[in-house]
Amino acid sequence: MLTKFLAWFGLDPANITFDAVMQRAIEVALAHINLVSLLALAGAAFYVATLLMRTIVPLRVLGIIGDLCFIAYGLLAHSVTVFFMYLLMLPINAVRLHQMLKLIRKARTAAQGDLSMSWLEPYMTRRHYRKGTVLFRKGDIANEMFMAASGEFRVTELGKTLPAGVVFGELGFLSKNNRRTQSVECTENGVVLTITYDKLLELYFQNPEFGYYFLRLTGDRLMENMAGLEAQVAAHKAAAAEPSETRPSSDAMKAAIS
Repeated sequence: MLTKFLAWFGLDPANITFDAVMQRAIEVALAHINLVSLLALAGAAFYVATLLMRTIVPLRVLGIIGDLCFIAYGLLAHSVTVFFMYLLMLPINAVRLHQMLKLIRKARTAAQGDLSMSWLEPYMTRRHYRKGTVLFRKGDIANEMFMAASGEFRVTELGKTLPAGVVFGELGFLSKNNRRTQSVECTENGVVLTITYDKLLELYFQNPEFGYYFLRLTGDRLMENMAGLEAQVAAHKAAAAEPSETRPSSDAMKAAIS
């Protein structure tokens, strides 16, 4: 087989040298180099490059360039099969690239913009609460997230008021054993929208952009809770230090008695 290959390649099997092989390879390349072969070579190179990509955006970009090369090759080489196959692949890669870029834009908007989750309303259930009703207590089993539609609610441990439009109860989704981390009480008659954690998990995996919204929401909520706790600790320290500063010394008390 090697002898046949060398003969087909135009080399004498009895007189093979490295220089002869290289010279023959250059001659064959120069004899066959033209626009059509260059397009096929470029398309193959971009296809191989897509297999090396670790992220989807450059993969789709290189795929589109490779598709264009093979389309031009099929057109110039009169290869109907190659032409139509890559003509069909081109819009697929283009649509997927558009979807990924759109997702990235949404993720950036979610990371930098408003945390409104009003788009969740179609997936939520409306529920009415009267003043004084405790929605949940710290340590309770958590299985749903809330969004205040009207009224007013209060986080008992932090003394924080939750007005209409605020999402709460999401930390139980991430906490160990899905336990509530705070207690929430209705301080004015109001309406909340609820969504179960099962539905929340489904939306999380079906809509990657929602994942960014949710992570930002929980991150901001944790930072708010931390700031509230730090303020409480500072207030307790100030209260503990105040008596010692205002209490008169024993010498002063003796002088006052005498």
